Amino acid sequence: MKINRLGIAAIALAAVGALTLSGCAGGGAAAPTASSNAKAIITTNGSEPQNPLVPTNINEVGGGKIVDAIFAGLVYYDAKGAPINDVADSIKSDDNKTFTIKIKSGLKFTNDEPVTSSSFVDAWQYGALLSNAQLGSYFFENIEGFSYDEDSPLTGLKVVDDTTFTVTLTSALSDFPLRLGYSAFYPLPASALKDIAAFGENPIGNGPYMLAAKGAWKHNEKIDLVVNPAYDGGRKAKNGGLSIIFYANQGAAYSDLLANNLDVLDAIPDSAYGTYDKDLGDRAVNQPSAVFQSFTIPARLPHFDGEEGKLRRAALSMAINREEITKIIFSGTRTPASDFTSPVIDGWSDKLKGADVLKFDAKQAKKLWAEADAISPWTGSFQIAYNADGGHQGWVDAAMNSIKNTLGIDASGAPYPTFKEARTLITDRTIQTAFRTGWQADYPGLFNFLGPIYATKASSNDGDYSNPKFDALLKKGSTESDLAAANKDFQAAQEILLQDLPAIPLWYANVTGGYGTSVQNVKFGWNSVPIYNEITKG
Repeated sequence: MKINRLGIAAIALAAVGALTLSGCAGGGAAAPTASSNAKAIITTNGSEPQNPLVPTNINEVGGGKIVDAIFAGLVYYDAKGAPINDVADSIKSDDNKTFTIKIKSGLKFTNDEPVTSSSFVDAWQYGALLSNAQLGSYFFENIEGFSYDEDSPLTGLKVVDDTTFTVTLTSALSDFPLRLGYSAFYPLPASALKDIAAFGENPIGNGPYMLAAKGAWKHNEKIDLVVNPAYDGGRKAKNGGLSIIFYANQGAAYSDLLANNLDVLDAIPDSAYGTYDKDLGDRAVNQPSAVFQSFTIPARLPHFDGEEGKLRRAALSMAINREEITKIIFSGTRTPASDFTSPVIDGWSDKLKGADVLKFDAKQAKKLWAEADAISPWTGSFQIAYNADGGHQGWVDAAMNSIKNTLGIDASGAPYPTFKEARTLITDRTIQTAFRTGWQADYPGLFNFLGPIYATKASSNDGDYSNPKFDALLKKGSTESDLAAANKDFQAAQEILLQDLPAIPLWYANVTGGYGTSVQNVKFGWNSVPIYNEITKG
């Protein structure tokens, strides 16, 4: 999932290796303390979603944070990333290709519609259909019937009865059950598909929270959620709801946190990295998370196609002093990247062939840039676009200075006021510069950092990268029955990326945040998002 902003145990797919997820009760934290107020509203930071709140069309954190609160999928992920059954009663397969999914009976959406097998099948059919142009459609490509070229129903989906449906994939996929906690796989009520535009503004879910009232989403300001009393899964809320405030910049959010006008913050501004742990004491948060940061240079830009583009990408990568930037700008809250994934994910490696291109080497950077100039002399300025409301100016300016000083070219940041504005230009392919990119994992697997971003025609492939050898290795890894074998394929695929550099890896991000004095039981999950339902206030 695209982001607006290292010691956790690696997450193994062994949790789904037995091809069955069945009968989990859910669990959770202890009940609220006697002094806590179960009706208290938790205030937290967020960002204006890029799109209406239709789960299959959400692929950024601002919208994802909301839909994850108001919907319940077949599974959810606990704090360490392990899948826990939510709506699902069981997910079984004998061959990793055909899965039988049974859901719990008696569940309802907040408009009192029942949650049935059709709620999932119809939602997935909508999300996958080409003409619906859903950003999450890529997640259905492994299901029989999916097409990138024409409207085609997912023939691999069959409703057996109200609580049972089957999924048939085009080939075996060992981690398919692990993927099912991602928002693209959420169910929809039948009423949603009658007027999807209206639904996107006032979504009706089945999760631990629901919109406080019609119109609770006040664009560019906040969205108010209250507890869904009908939710009976493992994420029952221990508070009265959430007020997610869309701050224009992280500095304002941090000031509100210090003044106890904000309960929970998951993005400390870079200006406070050197002081926030002292400001907040034991209420400061700095922990590893499955977040990778980069910038992307589309091949359609002048000088970045073919062999010239490959040379320039490598030169730019080696012209950036990641060690210095993570130390000075981020005060150690980032770690220089050595691959395209995250150290908290099982299968991560810092020994990939070609990873030297991610190390600062001024001499080699100049050499490669000169070789590119011999093909076509450089003209113009190199720029990286970023959203000014996300606290990125510090590192962008530092990276541009590093490039400018190393290569002797004009380089600068290109700020856009909001995340939504920048993302719209990127999605529409109208942006004319390189741009900040990043990934917050949708589910805890190496593939999730690779397939959705770099596979041919993938929904988050913002640079329109395509390499058949890379695609073939992804497909091979996806069909392996053994996790170790799959991860070797994914590592080999990354070695192709290190040659082509469709994006320039920068660093892995810790989640840096904090919370106010009136809240308790604040924990952040494997993917850097606070576990909101566990927070108490009093």
